[in-house]
Amino acid sequence: MDHSPSDVLTIERHDSMGPLESEWRQLEQDRLSSLHQSYDWCRAWVETHESSLAILIVRHRGRAVLLLPLEIRRRAFFKVAQFIGARFTNINTGLIDPDFRSQLTENTRLVLRHLIVGALKGHADLVHLGNVPFNWRGEPHPLSGMKGAVEHHNHSFQLPLLSDFAATLSQVNAKRRRKKFRNQHARLMATGGYEHISASHAEEGHDLLNLFFAQKAVRFEKLGLPDVFRDKATQAFFHRLIDLGPAGPDRPLQLHGLRLKGEHEGRIAAIAGLSIKGDHVICQFGSIDETLAADASPGELLFWLMIEKSCAEGRALFDFGLGDQLYKRSWCPVETVQHDLFLPMNGIGRCAALAFSASLQARAAIKRNPVLYRVLQRIRAWRTQDGQRNGSLPDGD
Repeated sequence: MDHSPSDVLTIERHDSMGPLESEWRQLEQDRLSSLHQSYDWCRAWVETHESSLAILIVRHRGRAVLLLPLEIRRRAFFKVAQFIGARFTNINTGLIDPDFRSQLTENTRLVLRHLIVGALKGHADLVHLGNVPFNWRGEPHPLSGMKGAVEHHNHSFQLPLLSDFAATLSQVNAKRRRKKFRNQHARLMATGGYEHISASHAEEGHDLLNLFFAQKAVRFEKLGLPDVFRDKATQAFFHRLIDLGPAGPDRPLQLHGLRLKGEHEGRIAAIAGLSIKGDHVICQFGSIDETLAADASPGELLFWLMIEKSCAEGRALFDFGLGDQLYKRSWCPVETVQHDLFLPMNGIGRCAALAFSASLQARAAIKRNPVLYRVLQRIRAWRTQDGQRNGSLPDGD
């Protein structure tokens, strides 16, 4: 496949999803493509938000080889094209034809950049493709090496799932991990026991999701942090994912919980939301009820049970998502660096790109300083509370 001449590759911009559904679903079959760019995930966001879409599809001699599902958002003084629902995505790859990915050249990347900028000129000032792993599961990304890339301030963390659960645990100090599990198990059994539940129907999923929102709100308030799930459109989006149900072996969103028996009969001590695409499991969110068996670390126990279940189902990767936290490092031998790619269209876009890049670098520096990070979080909480009083909310990170 010759990708060198610019006239071999063409690009289209679409403002609706429907006409592309067939090609979209075909491209998303690639095992390396992120669930966050799947048709159902994007449709759920579009159906619950007012989105101005700019879906880019690149063709090689008429055949779709790359699809970037973007929406255009207005910021203070400019318009930015970004991945659909970017505020709640852990990893963004776009959708790529495997043959196209395997035969990329440096010239192809230059052509792609030129095509993307040309397709969005006049519609946005800046393209911001965030949380892109330039190397994902051993494969280079078509956008890697492009000018305008900045390392994202958050990395993501993954646990490879091996032939069985015992082999998987051998990567993460199995002896210590088993001892911790036995202690957690014993403490809960002493109060009557527990069970691992995964929502088997939509109504149960919706109930668990509403309980998650309530548990998380309490946690955010206690820490003095903004509640990123408070917005009604955001809540409707996650509920919509549950309504979509299974897509073959994949799950846009599946709710798991740790339900107690005995002393706290029927109470849910911990909740997690998982998305499954092929052999890739992504933890989207989690919460605990701090009034229930806190000494047993129910959230961590739930992770054990979900990982064990994922191994039994033959999955290959359990993804804890973005954010550097001790519990993730205790589980994960793999740390993935992600990048943000900025493609300005004009002078305003160039100024915005510089501001974004500086902000990412500042956040990385702040996160390395725990005191400054706590101050920043409290400022964000104050801004959110002020926005709620005035009927508005600040945009995402």
